[in-house]
Amino acid sequence: MLTLLKIRNLALVDELSWELDRGLISVTGETGAGKSVIVGALKLVLGERADKSLIRTGEDTCTVEAAFTLQAADEIAAIFADNGLDFSLHEDLIIRRVISATSTRQFINDSPVTLGLLKKLGEHLVDLHGPHDHQSLLSTDRQLAMLDAFAGAESQIATYRQHWYAWKQKVAEWQSLRDADAVSSRELELLRHQADEINAANFQADEETELMNRYRRGQSATRLLENATSAIRILSSEEEGISSRLSELQRLIRDLEKWDPSMSERCAGLETAIVELQDLESTLADYLEELEINPEEATALEDRVNLLESLKRKYGGSITSILEARDEAMLRLDNIENRGEKLVALESQIATLRQELDSSALKLSALRRKAAPKLSKEIAAQLKDLGFKQSAFEIALHSVNEPTSHGMESTDFLFGPNPGEPMHPLRHVASSGEISRVMLAVKSALAEQDATPLMVFDEIDANVGGEVAKAVGLKMAVLGARHQVIAITHFPQVAATAARHFVVEKEITHGRTRSRIFPVSGEARIHELVRMLGGGGESARAMAKSLLENAT
Repeated sequence: MLTLLKIRNLALVDELSWELDRGLISVTGETGAGKSVIVGALKLVLGERADKSLIRTGEDTCTVEAAFTLQAADEIAAIFADNGLDFSLHEDLIIRRVISATSTRQFINDSPVTLGLLKKLGEHLVDLHGPHDHQSLLSTDRQLAMLDAFAGAESQIATYRQHWYAWKQKVAEWQSLRDADAVSSRELELLRHQADEINAANFQADEETELMNRYRRGQSATRLLENATSAIRILSSEEEGISSRLSELQRLIRDLEKWDPSMSERCAGLETAIVELQDLESTLADYLEELEINPEEATALEDRVNLLESLKRKYGGSITSILEARDEAMLRLDNIENRGEKLVALESQIATLRQELDSSALKLSALRRKAAPKLSKEIAAQLKDLGFKQSAFEIALHSVNEPTSHGMESTDFLFGPNPGEPMHPLRHVASSGEISRVMLAVKSALAEQDATPLMVFDEIDANVGGEVAKAVGLKMAVLGARHQVIAITHFPQVAATAARHFVVEKEITHGRTRSRIFPVSGEARIHELVRMLGGGGESARAMAKSLLENAT
């Protein structure tokens, strides 16, 4: 459920912290008091695009933060896992939006996220319905999902979709191979040339580094030879070489040692230096032998590097890309040249997959056709409670020619509010008031199957009479036994059925208008219901008390 909603600098709200509980929560207040700000804040939490004009006048940013506690959240856990976010049922789920004149940022548990991810997550947290928020109910795909939930068909629809995706993928493979028949002889020749050219080069995936190192050494061979030769000459020249001079130095030191033995310890490093320089001379000589490059080998090395660079320009910037291009060309050639055999094999596989798909579709259809009249009857009963005494409701299933990801049928929720008149699909029902009550009837019928933790009803009781408004309130109260429900309403009959009642009002502080929300109970709640009834003294007070007594 939603445990906390915090709003800062949004429209008329400078700062608001609203703590919520379970059950049905009613929100009332005079027109223009700021009730719509709460709905707007929740829509921002659900990922709706932000309008910069909502920022309170004189402020730079506005912030909305919502904290949810969750009891079971497999879908939410999957969304978190897919996006590399940490998830725990033992911690609150906190969503925060920060809106400025130049940017909008959103966070889930303090991790920055995209607006798309926030919207995807919001679909599993809040079900918000207002006079114009019924697109989910009008969508035939959503209607089918509602029927599947009522039928308990989740496992069967998952099995069906596995078969559908496998069949669809194989059909696409067959179509691609079939279309290869139109390939020109010139394209075939190009594919063969590409495969032969790369195969002839015989490059290995790990060859490039060693090849380029050898090439660079070959290119620098002349300079390397000159430097190494000069270094050896400095070391070994008979007259001026370091080695001969050290030998002379060594003779002098030994003569000194004869007359002064302490010199032996002081000049001990000389012997080490002579040995190390002799080793260096030997190492340089070996290096000179390695640098002797055969001219033919150098030419072959340069040709191979040029070949590699040529293939990289054609097929990509690395040997890996070249080899992948070769594999793709060979696979396409194989598909074209052996097309007939492969098409036959694919057709056999498609036929087998279609049999499995049809079998799954029949089982799914059976569940739907069994559940449709039961759900229709349940929704019709709920509609009668909501003032449609002689209305008709039916769930029509229509077979489709080709399998879709939803099955082998589509659906239409048909509604006829007046007796003797034909039923029409809900999307053709013009009255938002009627759609609102139909939506509430559907939600009531699916209360046990609906996993959305929070439902928000924004003045869906508009344009109805007192008795119908009372029925609407009672339906919401029943929903509140299984969900957290927020009802923003102008009707005292609805507000009286709530477990908790909050009032939104405007006040002027230091010349600025601000909205605030506060709970009412006891006499304060009766006073608010009297206001909603239009005043009227003791009679209105008696009616308010009666509404509260009859709602419990």
